[in-house]
Amino acid sequence: MTFEQILFYVFAAILVFSAGMVISVRNPIHAILFLVLAFFTSAALWLMLEAEFLAITLVLVYVGAVMVLFLFVVMMLDLNTASMREGFARYLPVGITVAVMVAAVMVLAVGRQHFGLEHVSSPVAHGADYSNTRELGLLLYTTYVYPFEIAAVILLVAIVAAIALTLRQRGSAKSQNVAAQVAVRRDDRVRLVQMDAEQRK
Repeated sequence: MTFEQILFYVFAAILVFSAGMVISVRNPIHAILFLVLAFFTSAALWLMLEAEFLAITLVLVYVGAVMVLFLFVVMMLDLNTASMREGFARYLPVGITVAVMVAAVMVLAVGRQHFGLEHVSSPVAHGADYSNTRELGLLLYTTYVYPFEIAAVILLVAIVAAIALTLRQRGSAKSQNVAAQVAVRRDDRVRLVQMDAEQRK
């Protein structure tokens, strides 16, 4: 076993452990910190696969922005963790069943040739002028352009749905009536006032 394989197994074990702790710890702050650890170990695995752009994007976007936002939201909200964890043991068999089904679907979709200890090997060596950012862009906008666009549409629908779900009608909030603004007439808004001219004494 080479040194790279040892590093892979170490990072993979840390990743699996931190992912399990995200859903098992009682404190939501600790869950977020374990998720940050999972992101860092995923970035380390991508670095080993010579995907530096994906690794730094994961650290900057998710750890540097998204997880900090999650952390502030969880700290600002007064969450009742006791009520949230009441049904954990009751729904644990369902969760394990779903996890096994997801793992089976991944094995069937990706293929058995990519799973197993005997298939772990070092990435193909590239020259000094190799750019994984350029290769990623070429793959996204040529081979996988339709899945990429479908994922973008799904994310757009998710954003609109999240805004629609959180939208609340408040009596004190001011809103625009575009139809009334377009149908307005000059006589409704403008009033001509005739005044006598002033005479200088």
